[in-house]
Amino acid sequence: MSSETERQITVNIAHANEINVELDKDDFLKNPEDWSTAVAEYLTTEGYLSPLTDDYWKVINYLIGYYKKFGKDTGCNLYELENLFSSDCVRAAYKLAGLPKPTG
Repeated sequence: MSSETERQITVNIAHANEINVELDKDDFLKNPEDWSTAVAEYLTTEGYLSPLTDDYWKVINYLIGYYKKFGKDTGCNLYELENLFSSDCVRAAYKLAGLPKPTG
């Protein structure tokens, strides 16, 4: 793992167990199966969004559900989403949902 392009974080799960999670150079999970609510909560401490309210969880859960159902992101390209929301918000939602970086 190159420190210039990737990094590893340690997330405390339920205050007892720790897991190591690898992020790419843009701080997206390298392995989406590493996602958990604890990972999302941890990422909020890194400046994405904080705290995660019920409204944030609705968006995160929608993105996860769509991705699981269709095997891809929402179908909107990144440019379309950034016209609706700021690019930081779109990227943060995908990161917190543990999804790959949106394309487009």
